[in-house]
Amino acid sequence: MPDLTFDAIGTAWTITTDEPLSGQQRDDVADLVAGYDRTYSRFRRDSVIAPLAQEAGTVQLPPSAVPLLRLFDTLHRLTGGAVNPLVGHSLEKLGYDAAYSFSSSGPSAAPDWTLTAGWRQAEDGTQLSTTAPVTFDIGAAGKGQLVDLVFGLLRAAGHRNLTVDAGSDLRHAGERGLRVALEHPYDATRAIGVVPLRNRALCASAANRRAWGEGLHHIVDAGTGRPVEAVAATWVLAEDAMTADGLATALFFTDPDLLAEEFAFDYVRMFSDGRATYSDAMAGVLFS
Repeated sequence: MPDLTFDAIGTAWTITTDEPLSGQQRDDVADLVAGYDRTYSRFRRDSVIAPLAQEAGTVQLPPSAVPLLRLFDTLHRLTGGAVNPLVGHSLEKLGYDAAYSFSSSGPSAAPDWTLTAGWRQAEDGTQLSTTAPVTFDIGAAGKGQLVDLVFGLLRAAGHRNLTVDAGSDLRHAGERGLRVALEHPYDATRAIGVVPLRNRALCASAANRRAWGEGLHHIVDAGTGRPVEAVAATWVLAEDAMTADGLATALFFTDPDLLAEEFAFDYVRMFSDGRATYSDAMAGVLFS
């Protein structure tokens, strides 16, 4: 049975452990999730990154920003700019803005990540600087990182058999593995296969999630400002959820063989026409 369920950062969370969480551990999870939201949310006027949408400047981010921004640097390079943490600009133009207007003014490319922003590791965290107003959005990998942070907190507290599930992003530890259904992107009552998960992370991304109009959804090519069309859904197994989450996004834009040159992962990628490609280790998970 789940030990803790809650809603945060726009999704439902379920944490399952063998031993019940203490009251302090529950408070620590709540504080961690709330702090992450206060740092990175583009939907909050009081978040740490909010001032960057108004004017160029520098903000101080926590130490956890270092691996996150390193991942974005790599994915930006491997996808030719399609994965870009400044994609919030494009999402806003399409109507997925802080007011949830869902009123599109048309596609607009995001500012170039390497030309408009820069970061450096400081003694007390990470400094992110921009040369123009930008809308920072870490949706491509941020939820996965938060899963990892919650997972790490509870592992440090002594939980050895543990699953952290944030919507479509999971991380598992323990002797007893899980069997996770891959939800069909066009029919939530069906699955296209079942993946065994043990001591790894599984993250998914689909165009049907957070959709608000014909052809309008949250998976956007930052280089063009347009939602993707050719790929419908992706699933990635990796050692940690941040990597799996980022790669699940990158697979909408990039050949998996290119990503495999720098990352160790397994995947399933389903196209809009119903075709699917997958890595060798995932060959037996799909239904015929």
